[in-house]
Amino acid sequence: MNPHGAADQRHVPVLRDRIVELLAPALTGPGAVFVDGTLGMGGHTEAVLRACPEARAVGIDRDRDALALARERLAPFKGRFTAVHAVYDELDSVLSDIGIASVQGVLFDLGVSSLQLDEDQRGFAYRQDAPLDMRMDQGEGPTAADVLNTYAEPDLERILRSYGEERFARRIAAAVVRERTKEPFTTSARLVELLRSAVPAASQRSGGHPAKRTFQALRIEVNHELDAWQDALPRAVGALAVGGRIAVLSYHSLEDRLTKQTLAAGARGSTPEGLPVELPEHAPYLMLLTRGAEEPERDEIETNPRAASARLRAAERIRATKGSHS
Repeated sequence: MNPHGAADQRHVPVLRDRIVELLAPALTGPGAVFVDGTLGMGGHTEAVLRACPEARAVGIDRDRDALALARERLAPFKGRFTAVHAVYDELDSVLSDIGIASVQGVLFDLGVSSLQLDEDQRGFAYRQDAPLDMRMDQGEGPTAADVLNTYAEPDLERILRSYGEERFARRIAAAVVRERTKEPFTTSARLVELLRSAVPAASQRSGGHPAKRTFQALRIEVNHELDAWQDALPRAVGALAVGGRIAVLSYHSLEDRLTKQTLAAGARGSTPEGLPVELPEHAPYLMLLTRGAEEPERDEIETNPRAASARLRAAERIRATKGSHS
């Protein structure tokens, strides 16, 4: 028995009903396949399987603890659910391995999961002292402590500026390098203390917790999140059958920008300027289903504060393209 309770008691899926509303029309027929590229504790997948009784689901996650909880939660859907330990940019090879040529629905709920935030020893949250790990897959790769203790100062500055959008990246990187010569970083409390000193008080009053942006940057670097997302989204669109739908929940502007650009490019088409007639191969292959990015309602944010920064975009594949599985 999990000491923290079952997944359905611990996890409130963000914009669950709206996501089901967007994806369900593509998942009504027999043999429809839904892929949850960020399974987490399985809340969205559970809702989709309940709403679409003829659909089957494939859940992908790099976090073994999350997979175990999701399997437990989704046990009532035996025969309709397959869990796979992988990163979401491996979506096409995951589908190939289980013999699926194309899918009718895909969801990505990006960023750090409730499970990862709630498990103190994972080191994702800056509000309690914990080992600086931050790996979504604890079985491999360098930790956040490794990044802090080994990266050159210009590289630390770069990731803080690029991935954390941190204005004081140079000041923080210099402080980290100075402090690690005295003693390597191992836990979050010492890093938070450094950040409280390095980030000016005025910025802390107006910009929220001084550790927020640095922790985001470290997490993205440790898990190669943006690189993986840049690869994963086109692969997921390529796996969609005509009529298939994709929904993406982003939690910071970097992810949302990549999502917006990729979906907008598919909905715009590629007719060269000055060509009088649009050729079939230049026609749009996606239709946007959301006007810009949708945000949660105030009552949902009050119930689940982690939904506050969520942005939802969705699209439908309207024609096959070269290299797609449609």
